[in-house]
Amino acid sequence: MTSLPTTRYRLAIFDFDGTLADSLPWFRASFQDTITRFGLTPTTSDELESMRGLSARQMMARLGVSMWQLPAIANDMRKRKLAAASEISLFDGVPAMLSDLQQFGIKAAIVSSDSEASIRQVLGPATALIAGFDCGAAVFGKHRKFRRVARRLGIKPAETICIGDEIRDIEAAKTAEMDSGAVAWGFALPTALQAAGPTHLFNSIEEMTERLASMK
Repeated sequence: MTSLPTTRYRLAIFDFDGTLADSLPWFRASFQDTITRFGLTPTTSDELESMRGLSARQMMARLGVSMWQLPAIANDMRKRKLAAASEISLFDGVPAMLSDLQQFGIKAAIVSSDSEASIRQVLGPATALIAGFDCGAAVFGKHRKFRRVARRLGIKPAETICIGDEIRDIEAAKTAEMDSGAVAWGFALPTALQAAGPTHLFNSIEEMTERLASMK
């Protein structure tokens, strides 16, 4: 019998949009509507692409978003995302990756600013591979949810990796004293993610699976 690999991680906490779900096309299509609804600074499609190299705080400054507006904007985005959930799909290879992690003894959880209802709808049968959810995260509040998910699952921060597609995911992992994994296929540009100093940068889902399985 072939033995399964042992890994240093017992828990992988994933962001959802841009990490497990291919929701960037939906975000691009909804972006101008959000700007109009909340009276933000007008932005062209080219300018939006250039913002993929910015941190969340830099993007807020560029768009003229105030801290008091964030809850209303996030709530509006969650409602519209749930209504459009049937139009969004997982990236190719995600269900197989989650299944492989389970075989390796790595639990998978999701911490996202999106709603759990929307996430479950997009995950479909792959929902059964998720050990825990903590959704509705504030833009700058993910570190608290990271800690809470790990505590609920009985796993130490040192045995946890937080994987996402934005600079703020890396920052939140550092604050939670957990390792971070940045994915190169989501919203933020790989160069911007690398500059933020993640523990690992993954260029494909296949590479991520292989490296998580081999890390001691």
